[in-house]
Amino acid sequence: MTISEIQTVLNAKILCGEDKITQTIDRAFASDLMSDVLTLKSDDIMLLTGLCNIQTVRTMEMADLNTVIFVRGKKATEDMIDIAKENDMIVLQTECSMFRTCGILYEAGIKPVF
Repeated sequence: MTISEIQTVLNAKILCGEDKITQTIDRAFASDLMSDVLTLKSDDIMLLTGLCNIQTVRTMEMADLNTVIFVRGKKATEDMIDIAKENDMIVLQTECSMFRTCGILYEAGIKPVF
């Protein structure tokens, strides 16, 4: 799925990375535990999380992830967006719950990591 398609099915807002809407995402990982995110072995994974703070963006940086969707209507701060932009990341936010977000993306063809 492209970022644009993900934005559409989740009725999500792109906070940064608008220039990458044609990028394709095949797999996603959902977690609020950043220690679990650090165990991921691939950098082509989209993160779904309700943990919306600067540590999430820093963890993505360390794990070489470039796409995140903040669920449950969580709002990223300007500091978070600035760091994401510096690291060429894509940040989206949706009002959907984590469970609903995972279900919609799975149904649309996004594969789980495990």
